[in-house]
Amino acid sequence: MNGEQTIERPNSFPMFRAMVGIGALCGLLIVLTYEGTLPRVLRLKEEALQKAIFRVLPGISQTRAFTFKNGGFAPAEEGDADLIYAGYDDQGQFKGVALEASGQGYADVIRILYGYDLEKQAVVGFYVLESKETPGLGDKIEKDPNFLENFKALDVSLSDDLKSVKNIVVPVKSGTKANPWEVDGITGATISSRAIGNIIGKSSAEWVPLIYGQRSDFEKREIE
Repeated sequence: MNGEQTIERPNSFPMFRAMVGIGALCGLLIVLTYEGTLPRVLRLKEEALQKAIFRVLPGISQTRAFTFKNGGFAPAEEGDADLIYAGYDDQGQFKGVALEASGQGYADVIRILYGYDLEKQAVVGFYVLESKETPGLGDKIEKDPNFLENFKALDVSLSDDLKSVKNIVVPVKSGTKANPWEVDGITGATISSRAIGNIIGKSSAEWVPLIYGQRSDFEKREIE
């Protein structure tokens, strides 16, 4: 018409269809990979947790998970949260508990596990379960020997009425620790090490009196 030419526009549908197909395939592969590896990931995570429990509670050979419900401690069931791990020796005698706790560090939330000996009324072990603190600085909370020394006998003794801790665990500047309930910090990793002291201080103040007051819940279920 009047010399005008009709310009055919390219059909974009095949390209769109290919992109959708590739996206769907990639999504399917991601889901299948996740579902295929999830059991192994969970198993390895559970194994790592069990090793950590034995590490923070010296002298135990058996463990059992408990949760707090209906005003007391009961063996944990699948899906229960806020688990507490009771430790027992070869004779099935109750020796102490391992507790998970978390709080804000320098880079992100830090998850830890610490062991509490009811007879000594002290934290007797500490382990970092998850941390994204700066390599070479903040990650010293996991391996600095002087810092880890804090948690071999960290005082968390109870008041005379056994309803509260006598002195809440607190972090102090590196080299200034003067009391057994203080956590000596790390030079160059002040925020990270201070976070650990605060995490344990808050968690132990909440849980230790409750656990100590109802220790029979753990003892009457000693492993035979």
